[in-house]
Amino acid sequence: MTLFDKMVYDMKQQPDVMEDNIQHEVMQKIALAGLARGGFFEKAAFYGGTCLRLLHNMRRFSEDMDFSLLEPDLNFRFEDYFPAVVEEFKLAGKDVEIKMKHKGQPSAIESAFLKESSDVFDIGFTTEKRLKVKIEVDIDPPPKFSTEMKTVASPRTFWARSYTLPDLFAGKVSAALFRKWKRRIKGRDWYDVAWYITKHVPLDLAHLVERAKESAPEADVSTPEKVIAAFDARIDAIDFENARADVEPYVMDRTELDIWSAEFFRQMVRMIKFA
Repeated sequence: MTLFDKMVYDMKQQPDVMEDNIQHEVMQKIALAGLARGGFFEKAAFYGGTCLRLLHNMRRFSEDMDFSLLEPDLNFRFEDYFPAVVEEFKLAGKDVEIKMKHKGQPSAIESAFLKESSDVFDIGFTTEKRLKVKIEVDIDPPPKFSTEMKTVASPRTFWARSYTLPDLFAGKVSAALFRKWKRRIKGRDWYDVAWYITKHVPLDLAHLVERAKESAPEADVSTPEKVIAAFDARIDAIDFENARADVEPYVMDRTELDIWSAEFFRQMVRMIKFA
Protein backbone atom coordinates (compact mmCIF):
# COMPACT_ATOMS: atom_id res chain seq x y z
CA MET A 1 0.00 0.00 0.00
CA THR A 2 1.40 3.41 -0.96
CA LEU A 3 1.50 6.29 1.50
CA PHE A 4 -1.20 8.01 -0.53
CA ASP A 5 -3.47 4.96 -0.28
CA LYS A 6 -2.81 4.65 3.46
CA MET A 7 -3.74 8.30 4.03
CA VAL A 8 -6.95 7.77 2.05
CA TYR A 9 -7.71 4.60 4.01
CA ASP A 10 -7.18 6.34 7.35
CA MET A 11 -9.53 9.18 6.42
CA LYS A 12 -12.20 6.72 5.30
CA GLN A 13 -12.49 5.59 8.90
CA GLN A 14 -14.27 8.86 9.66
CA PRO A 15 -18.07 8.67 9.27
CA ASP A 16 -19.95 10.55 6.54
CA VAL A 17 -16.92 11.64 4.52
CA MET A 18 -17.28 11.66 0.73
CA GLU A 19 -14.65 9.86 -1.36
CA ASP A 20 -13.84 12.92 -3.51
CA ASN A 21 -13.32 15.06 -0.41
CA ILE A 22 -10.95 12.47 1.02
CA GLN A 23 -8.77 12.20 -2.08
CA HIS A 24 -8.66 15.96 -2.59
CA GLU A 25 -7.60 16.51 1.00
CA VAL A 26 -4.84 13.90 0.80
CA MET A 27 -3.56 15.61 -2.35
CA GLN A 28 -3.65 18.96 -0.57
CA LYS A 29 -1.65 17.63 2.37
CA ILE A 30 1.01 16.14 0.12
CA ALA A 31 1.22 19.33 -1.96
CA LEU A 32 1.63 21.38 1.23
CA ALA A 33 4.44 19.10 2.40
CA GLY A 34 6.12 19.41 -1.00
CA LEU A 35 5.98 23.20 -0.87
CA ALA A 36 7.53 23.11 2.60
CA ARG A 37 10.25 20.76 1.30
CA GLY A 38 11.07 23.28 -1.42
CA GLY A 39 11.34 26.27 0.93
CA PHE A 40 8.17 27.93 -0.37
CA PHE A 41 7.14 29.18 3.08
CA GLU A 42 10.22 31.37 3.31
CA LYS A 43 8.49 33.61 0.77
CA ALA A 44 4.79 32.83 1.04
CA ALA A 45 1.92 32.08 3.41
CA PHE A 46 -1.16 29.86 3.26
CA TYR A 47 -4.65 31.37 3.60
CA GLY A 48 -8.28 30.64 2.70
CA GLY A 49 -10.69 27.81 3.46
CA THR A 50 -8.22 24.97 2.86
CA CYS A 51 -5.85 26.64 5.31
CA LEU A 52 -8.61 26.57 7.93
CA ARG A 53 -9.29 22.91 7.20
CA LEU A 54 -5.69 21.66 7.22
CA LEU A 55 -4.18 23.90 9.91
CA HIS A 56 -7.15 24.65 12.19
CA ASN A 57 -9.34 21.53 11.82
CA MET A 58 -12.44 23.30 10.53
CA ARG A 59 -15.19 20.73 9.96
CA ARG A 60 -15.67 21.33 6.26
CA PHE A 61 -13.62 20.28 3.27
CA SER A 62 -12.25 22.78 0.77
CA GLU A 63 -11.28 22.48 -2.89
CA ASP A 64 -8.56 25.00 -3.73
CA MET A 65 -5.30 26.06 -2.11
CA ASP A 66 -4.62 29.79 -1.81
CA PHE A 67 -1.24 31.32 -1.04
CA SER A 68 0.10 34.84 -0.78
CA LEU A 69 3.63 36.10 -1.10
CA LEU A 70 4.92 37.91 1.98
CA GLU A 71 6.01 40.83 -0.22
CA PRO A 72 4.92 41.77 -3.75
CA ASP A 73 7.11 40.16 -6.41
CA LEU A 74 5.73 40.33 -9.93
CA ASN A 75 8.65 38.20 -11.16
CA PHE A 76 7.97 35.35 -8.75
CA ARG A 77 8.23 31.88 -10.31
CA PHE A 78 6.07 29.22 -8.67
CA GLU A 79 7.56 26.82 -11.20
CA ASP A 80 10.75 26.80 -9.11
CA TYR A 81 8.90 24.75 -6.49
CA PHE A 82 7.49 22.14 -8.90
CA PRO A 83 10.33 19.63 -8.42
CA ALA A 84 9.84 19.51 -4.64
CA VAL A 85 6.08 19.00 -4.99
CA VAL A 86 6.52 16.30 -7.65
CA GLU A 87 9.09 14.56 -5.43
CA GLU A 88 6.72 14.64 -2.43
CA PHE A 89 3.99 12.96 -4.45
CA LYS A 90 6.47 10.40 -5.77
CA LEU A 91 7.40 9.52 -2.19
CA ALA A 92 3.69 9.03 -1.53
CA GLY A 93 3.43 6.66 -4.51
CA LYS A 94 1.85 8.98 -7.08
CA ASP A 95 3.07 10.67 -10.24
CA VAL A 96 1.68 14.14 -10.83
CA GLU A 97 1.99 16.94 -13.35
CA ILE A 98 1.63 20.64 -12.59
CA LYS A 99 0.30 23.01 -15.22
CA MET A 100 -0.33 26.73 -15.26
CA LYS A 101 -4.04 27.33 -15.63
CA HIS A 102 -4.99 29.99 -18.16
CA LYS A 103 -7.57 32.04 -16.36
CA GLY A 104 -9.50 33.19 -19.41
CA GLN A 105 -12.99 34.29 -18.45
CA PRO A 106 -13.40 33.60 -14.72
CA SER A 107 -16.56 32.04 -13.37
CA ALA A 108 -19.09 34.07 -11.41
CA ILE A 109 -17.73 32.63 -8.19
CA GLU A 110 -14.06 33.15 -8.99
CA SER A 111 -14.19 36.59 -10.58
CA ALA A 112 -13.90 38.76 -7.47
CA PHE A 113 -10.67 37.20 -6.33
CA LEU A 114 -8.99 35.86 -9.48
CA LYS A 115 -6.59 38.78 -9.62
CA GLU A 116 -4.54 39.75 -12.62
CA SER A 117 -1.54 39.50 -10.31
CA SER A 118 -2.34 35.93 -9.27
CA ASP A 119 -0.84 32.84 -10.85
CA VAL A 120 -3.06 29.76 -10.97
CA PHE A 121 -1.88 26.15 -11.32
CA ASP A 122 -3.44 22.69 -11.37
CA ILE A 123 -1.81 19.65 -9.76
CA GLY A 124 -3.18 16.46 -11.28
CA PHE A 125 -2.36 12.76 -11.40
CA THR A 126 -0.82 11.62 -14.65
CA THR A 127 -3.17 8.62 -14.81
CA GLU A 128 -6.37 9.92 -13.14
CA LYS A 129 -7.34 13.13 -14.89
CA ARG A 130 -10.48 13.62 -12.78
CA LEU A 131 -8.51 14.33 -9.62
CA LYS A 132 -6.73 17.65 -9.42
CA VAL A 133 -6.13 20.48 -7.00
CA LYS A 134 -6.06 24.14 -8.02
CA ILE A 135 -3.39 26.36 -6.46
CA GLU A 136 -3.54 30.15 -6.63
CA VAL A 137 -0.57 32.31 -5.63
CA ASP A 138 -1.13 36.04 -5.07
CA ILE A 139 2.12 37.67 -6.13
CA ASP A 140 0.93 41.22 -5.28
CA PRO A 141 -0.92 40.82 -1.97
CA PRO A 142 -2.69 43.57 -0.04
CA PRO A 143 -0.60 44.81 2.92
CA LYS A 144 -1.08 44.88 6.70
CA PHE A 145 -1.19 41.18 7.54
CA SER A 146 0.70 38.98 9.96
CA THR A 147 1.80 35.36 9.60
CA GLU A 148 2.77 32.48 11.86
CA MET A 149 4.42 29.09 11.48
CA LYS A 150 2.19 26.06 12.12
CA THR A 151 3.22 22.45 12.66
CA VAL A 152 1.65 19.95 10.25
CA ALA A 153 1.84 16.23 11.06
CA SER A 154 0.78 14.57 7.79
CA PRO A 155 2.12 13.11 5.49
CA ARG A 156 5.19 13.91 7.60
CA THR A 157 5.98 16.54 10.21
CA PHE A 158 6.84 19.94 8.75
CA TRP A 159 6.32 23.69 9.18
CA ALA A 160 3.89 25.72 7.07
CA ARG A 161 3.52 29.48 7.24
CA SER A 162 -0.01 30.87 7.29
CA TYR A 163 -1.81 34.12 7.88
CA THR A 164 -2.78 34.59 11.53
CA LEU A 165 -6.44 33.89 12.31
CA PRO A 166 -7.51 37.58 12.54
CA ASP A 167 -6.07 38.19 9.07
CA LEU A 168 -7.56 34.97 7.71
CA PHE A 169 -10.89 36.25 9.07
CA ALA A 170 -10.39 39.56 7.26
CA GLY A 171 -9.86 37.73 3.97
CA LYS A 172 -12.99 35.67 4.49
CA VAL A 173 -15.12 38.70 5.38
CA SER A 174 -13.91 40.37 2.19
CA ALA A 175 -14.97 37.27 0.24
CA ALA A 176 -18.38 37.08 1.92
CA LEU A 177 -19.09 40.75 1.36
CA PHE A 178 -17.59 41.39 -2.06
CA ARG A 179 -17.28 38.15 -4.02
CA LYS A 180 -19.18 38.52 -7.28
CA TRP A 181 -21.83 35.89 -7.88
CA LYS A 182 -25.00 35.63 -9.87
CA ARG A 183 -27.34 32.79 -8.94
CA ARG A 184 -24.87 30.50 -7.22
CA ILE A 185 -23.98 31.95 -3.84
CA LYS A 186 -20.82 30.59 -2.25
CA GLY A 187 -22.22 29.29 1.01
CA ARG A 188 -18.74 28.13 1.99
CA ASP A 189 -17.84 31.78 2.67
CA TRP A 190 -20.71 32.06 5.12
CA TYR A 191 -19.91 28.78 6.81
CA ASP A 192 -16.40 30.07 7.43
CA VAL A 193 -17.61 33.44 8.72
CA ALA A 194 -19.75 31.61 11.28
CA TRP A 195 -16.76 29.42 12.21
CA TYR A 196 -14.57 32.43 12.99
CA ILE A 197 -17.29 34.04 15.08
CA THR A 198 -18.00 30.91 17.12
CA LYS A 199 -14.25 30.51 17.71
CA HIS A 200 -14.12 34.13 19.01
CA VAL A 201 -11.46 35.10 16.46
CA PRO A 202 -11.10 38.91 16.30
CA LEU A 203 -11.38 40.53 12.87
CA ASP A 204 -8.32 42.50 11.72
CA LEU A 205 -10.04 45.65 10.48
CA ALA A 206 -6.88 47.17 8.98
CA HIS A 207 -6.29 44.19 6.71
CA LEU A 208 -9.99 44.04 5.76
CA VAL A 209 -9.78 47.67 4.61
CA GLU A 210 -6.78 46.80 2.40
CA ARG A 211 -8.59 43.81 0.89
CA ALA A 212 -11.69 45.88 0.24
CA LYS A 213 -9.59 48.37 -1.73
CA GLU A 214 -8.89 45.57 -4.22
CA SER A 215 -12.25 43.82 -4.29
CA ALA A 216 -14.69 46.72 -3.87
CA PRO A 217 -12.95 50.12 -3.96
CA GLU A 218 -16.26 51.90 -3.48
CA ALA A 219 -17.02 50.09 -0.22
CA ASP A 220 -16.34 51.62 3.19
CA VAL A 221 -15.52 49.09 5.91
CA SER A 222 -13.33 51.39 7.96
CA THR A 223 -15.25 51.04 11.23
CA PRO A 224 -17.03 48.16 13.01
CA GLU A 225 -20.37 49.88 12.42
CA LYS A 226 -19.74 50.10 8.67
CA VAL A 227 -18.72 46.44 8.54
CA ILE A 228 -22.00 45.42 10.20
CA ALA A 229 -23.95 47.67 7.82
CA ALA A 230 -22.18 46.03 4.86
CA PHE A 231 -23.08 42.59 6.24
CA ASP A 232 -26.75 43.60 6.65
CA ALA A 233 -26.92 44.76 3.04
CA ARG A 234 -25.28 41.56 1.78
CA ILE A 235 -27.50 39.33 3.92
CA ASP A 236 -30.59 41.00 2.42
CA ALA A 237 -29.41 39.88 -1.03
CA ILE A 238 -28.75 36.22 -0.18
CA ASP A 239 -30.98 33.19 -0.70
CA PHE A 240 -29.75 31.03 2.17
CA GLU A 241 -31.34 27.91 0.70
CA ASN A 242 -28.96 28.26 -2.25
CA ALA A 243 -26.09 29.08 0.09
CA ARG A 244 -26.79 25.93 2.09
CA ALA A 245 -26.88 23.82 -1.09
CA ASP A 246 -23.41 25.12 -2.04
CA VAL A 247 -21.75 24.10 1.21
CA GLU A 248 -23.63 20.85 2.00
CA PRO A 249 -21.29 18.53 0.00
CA TYR A 250 -18.31 19.77 2.01
CA VAL A 251 -19.50 19.62 5.62
CA MET A 252 -19.22 16.64 7.92
CA ASP A 253 -22.45 17.36 9.81
CA ARG A 254 -25.21 18.86 7.67
CA THR A 255 -27.38 19.51 10.72
CA GLU A 256 -25.05 22.46 11.41
CA LEU A 257 -26.79 24.18 8.51
CA ASP A 258 -30.37 23.71 9.76
CA ILE A 259 -30.28 27.03 11.59
CA TRP A 260 -29.15 29.02 8.55
CA SER A 261 -31.33 32.05 7.76
CA ALA A 262 -30.96 35.78 7.27
CA GLU A 263 -31.85 36.36 10.93
CA PHE A 264 -29.27 33.82 12.11
CA PHE A 265 -26.46 35.58 10.26
CA ARG A 266 -27.72 39.02 11.27
CA GLN A 267 -27.32 37.98 14.89
CA MET A 268 -24.01 36.23 14.29
CA VAL A 269 -22.26 39.22 12.69
CA ARG A 270 -23.19 41.34 15.69
CA MET A 271 -21.00 39.01 17.76
CA ILE A 272 -17.86 39.86 15.75
CA LYS A 273 -14.95 41.11 17.82
CA PHE A 274 -12.65 43.62 16.13
CA ALA A 275 -8.88 43.74 16.49
